[in-house]
Amino acid sequence: MLTVGNPSQGWSDANREAESFMNVLHQWLCRSNRWRATLEERVPWVLADSDLGSNVLELGPGPGLTTDLLRTSMTQLTALELDPKLAHALRSRLKDGKVRVVEGDAANMPFGDAEFSGAVSFTMLHHVPSPELQDRLLREVFRVLRPGGLFVGSDSLMNWFMRIIHIGDTLVPVNPDTFGVRLQNAGFEVSEVEKNAQAFRFRARRPAG
Repeated sequence: MLTVGNPSQGWSDANREAESFMNVLHQWLCRSNRWRATLEERVPWVLADSDLGSNVLELGPGPGLTTDLLRTSMTQLTALELDPKLAHALRSRLKDGKVRVVEGDAANMPFGDAEFSGAVSFTMLHHVPSPELQDRLLREVFRVLRPGGLFVGSDSLMNWFMRIIHIGDTLVPVNPDTFGVRLQNAGFEVSEVEKNAQAFRFRARRPAG
């Protein structure tokens, strides 16, 4: 049976507009060869030794650079994107049927309980407009994952460059030192939160029992 959150619990129209807006520098970076090269290193770092199963959910793919990397190794991949323009562009570009692109709110997902075997999130959590909505997103990921399903991902550490490229954009930093507790509060068993010089990665599981 399909069970979804209350629509009033998702992002407001104002938050949707704020999340969707990016300044020119940020838009360029998210499509640049520099960022693509960063992701070619970061995605394998995040996915290392992770069995996500056959039906994987990607949160907030944006222009789809991470989707391009994920789709080569995933049996079935669903990309959930809030921004209508980005969702339409990604759906139009990926016409081979290997990726299902859904326009929707990750804090109020249009999916049934326990629908996915795994979920991934790459450098999108800081775009969620408040810590409360970030926590709601974590609870939604827990809901749509099957028992035993993995949730893995990464986000960037805060520095001067992150703040510059987010001038005029939504930027709600995620503290890796407290993120494990937030995942646990959403119901997950946390196996890893690890930092490198630029980002942190996490690995958590919905309990099998």
